[in-house]
Amino acid sequence: MVKNNPSDAELAEPAIRKPCRFVDLLTPRRSTRFLALLARRSSECIVGLVSSSCKFSPVLRRNRALDLRERWLVWRILSRTLGSLALLVSIAVMSCKSRVVSGSPASAPPIPIVTVAMVVQKDVPIYEESVGTTVGFVNADILPKVSGYLLKQNYQDGSRVRQGQLLFEIDPRQYQAALDQELGNLAQAQAQLKQHQLTLARYTKLFKAAVIPQQTFDDATQTTRANAAQVEADEAAVESAKLNLQWTKVYSPIDGVAGIARAQVGDLVGTSSLLTTVSQVDPIKVSFPVSEKLYLHFAGQINAGEDAKAKSPPPPIELVLDNGSVYSYPGRLYSVNRQADVQTGTIMMQATFPNPENILRPGMYAKVRAKTDLQHNALLVPQTAVSSIQGQDVVAVVGADDKVTLRPVTPGIKTGSLWVIDEGLKPEERVVADGAQKIQEGMEVKPVLATGQTPPMSGTPAAGPNPVRQE
Repeated sequence: MVKNNPSDAELAEPAIRKPCRFVDLLTPRRSTRFLALLARRSSECIVGLVSSSCKFSPVLRRNRALDLRERWLVWRILSRTLGSLALLVSIAVMSCKSRVVSGSPASAPPIPIVTVAMVVQKDVPIYEESVGTTVGFVNADILPKVSGYLLKQNYQDGSRVRQGQLLFEIDPRQYQAALDQELGNLAQAQAQLKQHQLTLARYTKLFKAAVIPQQTFDDATQTTRANAAQVEADEAAVESAKLNLQWTKVYSPIDGVAGIARAQVGDLVGTSSLLTTVSQVDPIKVSFPVSEKLYLHFAGQINAGEDAKAKSPPPPIELVLDNGSVYSYPGRLYSVNRQADVQTGTIMMQATFPNPENILRPGMYAKVRAKTDLQHNALLVPQTAVSSIQGQDVVAVVGADDKVTLRPVTPGIKTGSLWVIDEGLKPEERVVADGAQKIQEGMEVKPVLATGQTPPMSGTPAAGPNPVRQE
């Protein structure tokens, strides 16, 4: 069976007879079909008006109908125009229905969630710090005393070596040959000396018996003395040749760590060729500059005698490594340079640190610090809680009613991730540590205590890194 679709008139008739709102009538589906019906009716009306007013109306009345093509064109133009208008009206109606009244609960923004931290009160030690470099207590550059081809390396690069340990061997053959030659020269000179000594002994008897003249006796005497001097010279040459032969083997002069060899086996090395460097690293020194102001602050303790240092020792020196960890062994001041640098206004100092595990090596980054003062009852907040607004440092404080107050503060020294606040805060107040960019003055927030932080008891110092004075 074929289902008959309702005609346009049947669709429009209930809308005309039944009382309804205009908004209900202009739903997307009803408004489109209703206006299309009006378009078709309007086209017939327009065509009727045109036909009645045209001067060819007698002809049109006789034909009783317009051309079908003209009717179809007029209907298509009007239906498209009115269909577009119906769509715009439907969109406007739907947007009016979905519009929310301003000030309703659905339009209110959500309350932001912020991370807060408690203001901690404790005694904070104040540290002075400086950046320096580790230096071997003794750094010995190993250079050969003779030239030749390097035959052997007798240590592993970077290993610990002992004093007197063999490090390198140089080809000794030419020096052995030179020693043998000098030994031959010495033997020849000794033989000549022996001959002239015997001759002088005979001439001495003859001279006393007045058998030979004075000149002959004097010549024999001087010749014997010259031969004795030649023997001594040859003996010295032999000793020199022995030293050259011994120097073909290079030994470590100190206990320490030998560096990577600069020369390889087979290289022709000379007296200016650096073979390696051996550094004594236990103890190890740290060289660092300090300002003249800081030096003058401790000058009395530095230049005091041993008895005064024993009664009032200078503060121990801590070493902070490049990874942020604090070295296990404290150090002590070792030396102060004789003069200040006129360009930087600093004085170079050196401190020594025990290094039994050989953790420290020369040339490493080293930040040294020493405790110089103690600030009592200091108030600390996370550094992220302090913001700068138009050159003024402010902290967002959350009150008991969970509303935010932007309060200007005066920050002091920094201690790790915390910041000492000299003025503007009170103990146990809540400050916004994360999410300050989402809040404004007087805004209500949902505070969440920072992870790992609990409200401290009054007067109980909290643990934290050591602070450093910011100058």
